[in-house]
Amino acid sequence: METPDFWQQQERAQEVTRRLAGLRQQVEVFDTLRRDFEDAAVLLELGEEIEDPDTAREVERSLAELGRRVAALELELLLSGPYDEANAILSLHAGAGGLEAQDWVEMLFRMYLRWAEKRGYAVEVLDILPDDEAGLKNVTFLVSGPMAYGYLRAEKGVHRLVRISPFDAGGRRHTSFASLDVLPEVAENTAIDINPEDLRIDTYRSGGAGGQHVNKTDSAVRITHLPTGIVVSCQNERSQIANRNAAMKLLKARLLDLELRRREEEIAALRGEQPDIAWGSQIRSYVFHPYSMVKDHRTKFEKGNVDAVMDGEIDEFIQAYLVWKARLKE
Repeated sequence: METPDFWQQQERAQEVTRRLAGLRQQVEVFDTLRRDFEDAAVLLELGEEIEDPDTAREVERSLAELGRRVAALELELLLSGPYDEANAILSLHAGAGGLEAQDWVEMLFRMYLRWAEKRGYAVEVLDILPDDEAGLKNVTFLVSGPMAYGYLRAEKGVHRLVRISPFDAGGRRHTSFASLDVLPEVAENTAIDINPEDLRIDTYRSGGAGGQHVNKTDSAVRITHLPTGIVVSCQNERSQIANRNAAMKLLKARLLDLELRRREEEIAALRGEQPDIAWGSQIRSYVFHPYSMVKDHRTKFEKGNVDAVMDGEIDEFIQAYLVWKARLKE
C-alpha cells in the first residue's frame, strides 16, 4: 500500500534528481566556455603569426560573445538561495499621493509584465483594485518561470517616481512612491502548518471599473490569519473556490516570508548586526524630470534611458543587486 511517506520520498527523490540535472548542466556550460576560450586563444595566436586582420576581428567577436555568456553564467550562479528557483508572487501598493501614486503602480505593473514577457514567463493576476478615475490602488500577481523569485527578489522595496504630473493642470513636478513586496510561491510539499481555526474567511462581490472585475455573486475571498493579523484576498478568478485556493497560496507565501524574516533577525541579533529594514526602504528612483535617470540606491547602478527601463529592461539592475548582495555576505 502506498502511504503518504512513500509519496514524500518520491517527491524528495525527484527534487534531488532535478537538482543534480541542474548542476550537471552548469558544469557542461562551464566546460563549453573553457573550450571556446581556448579555441579563441589559439585562433588569436594564429592570426598574430600570419598578421591577418580578419582573424583578429573574428577573435574579437568571439570574445565579446564569450563575455556575454560568462556574465549570464555568473548571474545564474548567484541564484543559489533556497527559494530562488520558485515562482514569484508580487504585490504592488500605491503610496500617498492619490491618482499620481496609483498611476505609478500601473506603470510599474506594466514594467514587470514587459520584463516577464521578454523572458517568456507567464503572469497570472491574483488580485487587482483599479481606481474609477485612473491607475491601480494595488495589484497582486504571480510570475511563473525559471528562477523567477531569484531574479525578482532584487525588486523588493519602495520605488520612487519624479516627473511632471499629467494630473496637475499647473504642470508641476511631483514625487510619488509605490511599494513592492516579492514572495516565493510555496511548493505543495513545503511544511507550512495552518490551523483552520486560526482563519477568518470572508466573501464579497468582486469590484472594479468593469469587465472581468465585476461579478454579480460573492466570489471574491478575503482570508485573515488571526494569530499574525496577515490579510490576503483574491477576486480575479471566476469562482469562489478558485479565489479561495489562490488566496491560500498567497497566505502560505506570506507566512513563509514572515518565518524567514524572523530567522534573519535572530541571526543578525546573535552576530550583533543591525537588521536591514528592507521592506520599507527606498531602493530605486525613476527620474523623468528635470533629467532622465534611473538609479538604484543600494548598488549605485544607474541608467539614463528611463523609457527602456519602463519597457522592462531591468536585467542590469537585477544583476547589479545580486552581485552587491553576494559581496555583502563575503
